Amino acid sequence: MDRQPSPLWTHATTKLRNTGTWRSAMPEYRTSLSPCLGACPVNGRIAEWIGLLKSGDVKGAWLTLVDNNPFPAIAGRICHHPCEAVCNRQQMDGAVSICSLERHVGDIAMSEGWSLPEPEAVGKKSVAIVGGGPAGLSAAYQLRRLGIKVTLFEQHQQLGGLLRHGIPSYRLDKNIVDCEIGRIIDMGVEVELCAEVGDHHALQKLHDEFDAVYLATGASRPKALPVLDYSKSWVIDSAEFLTVTNAGEPCRLGQNLVVIGGGSAAMDVARTARRLGRSVKLISLEPEHLLPAQKAEVDEAIEEGVEFVTGAEMQSISKDGDSLILECMRIKFNPGEERGRFTIDPVPGSEFQLRADAIISSIGQDADISRWQSLLDNDGTVVNTDNLWQTSTKGIFAGGDVASMDRFVTQAVGMGKQAAAEIGRYLGQLPSGETGANTSQTGFSDINTHYFPPAAPNQQANLEVEDRLQNFNEVQLPLAEDKALAEASRCFSCGSCIYCDNCYLYCPDMAITKLQRGYEVISDYCKGCGLCVAECPTGSVVMLEDRQG
Repeated sequence: MDRQPSPLWTHATTKLRNTGTWRSAMPEYRTSLSPCLGACPVNGRIAEWIGLLKSGDVKGAWLTLVDNNPFPAIAGRICHHPCEAVCNRQQMDGAVSICSLERHVGDIAMSEGWSLPEPEAVGKKSVAIVGGGPAGLSAAYQLRRLGIKVTLFEQHQQLGGLLRHGIPSYRLDKNIVDCEIGRIIDMGVEVELCAEVGDHHALQKLHDEFDAVYLATGASRPKALPVLDYSKSWVIDSAEFLTVTNAGEPCRLGQNLVVIGGGSAAMDVARTARRLGRSVKLISLEPEHLLPAQKAEVDEAIEEGVEFVTGAEMQSISKDGDSLILECMRIKFNPGEERGRFTIDPVPGSEFQLRADAIISSIGQDADISRWQSLLDNDGTVVNTDNLWQTSTKGIFAGGDVASMDRFVTQAVGMGKQAAAEIGRYLGQLPSGETGANTSQTGFSDINTHYFPPAAPNQQANLEVEDRLQNFNEVQLPLAEDKALAEASRCFSCGSCIYCDNCYLYCPDMAITKLQRGYEVISDYCKGCGLCVAECPTGSVVMLEDRQG
């Protein structure tokens, strides 16, 4: 009688046992949005470029950065970094210092003399860009990459807009501005300086001569306080003050100055005045915790001796000899649901006085849109555009401060990038917009933090206060190379695979196979246990309902 083979001993493989038929869910590899990417004004692939920096490929990191933003050294100094506010790592031991890392990469690119990638050859299509600030330069860069001929019209003698005339050197050295703008011009952008497009006739002429026009003239008209007489020698607007002082001209406003406002420009004015040896009081409607300026700017201003008078309003001015007497009152500030929609309530019996030699008003600026009013629809504050950044006149697009109340440099850069893509589609240089992209976002709960040891953030240091007030040298010091690499290693790489092999090694059914770049699930063997998802450090594997039946 023949013996039956034992069922416990076999030389066969488990390929015959299709255990995958038992599952109800199956893992899927996908690149999900990281919170930082979702918050980034230029839609920069932050986890990707930080990963390249972490691996030692600094140039690769820079090329990934400039794909969306040609100003990494600039943005790394002045961006309001909303990415850091939503960084998943802040729920563990502090957000990744993304802005500092961007500056690190941008500075290396400048020191190495790297050029932007060669653009497409100039084709037949042409675009006129009006305004050489962040939005206009960003659009010029992206349009040249598409092979479109770009001519940039700037009313001043130099390009840069706010970057050059509105931000002091202690925050942004002008050599950096020159370098990163120079790279864009070297791509073949034609530039017309001292070329103001001053009325609708001039704009119509450009519209007739070019295939498209992009307006990016910024916000150049200062808002005025009704109680101030701007014709007086002791009153000056912040934009004029910063333009003069950035150009190195002397300040002739006296010793004791009052700055009115609470935004970044007000901080720039107050801190500039301190470097010029003046005593400065800053009065704002907002209480300190609601000031529009970034907290770091406020903290540094306090360190530098700026005296803050917050939650207060100036009501009238009188003269006492050579001095000004400012009659003020405390107020209750009520922030509205939308920016700028606040209300205030006076606090009875809280009147007080301030003395000053001069007043610098810094309550914001509006776009000068009246010159094109007969050609472009507007709401009285900005030029109206559709969701493709096109104005009421076909072929004329607008962005930056002239089309939005968002007043951040990197938002202007992002708007320039978006408008360039829409202009490219309008001119037939780009296909229609992509659809069906994955919009899911990786949360902190999706990260396996066991693979990320605790590590405090590596923060940029500042110059000592006594050194700051002697000159206009940059206050924030760069991260040293070892600190930058340590900071890059703190990134969770949320939603992006780092090819660590965890899923491959931990799968109990050997249902995952390695590809040349990535992994694949073999559906015949996957039981849907989810161990690969649990052991993925970055949240780039997810379990989905299996619809095999």
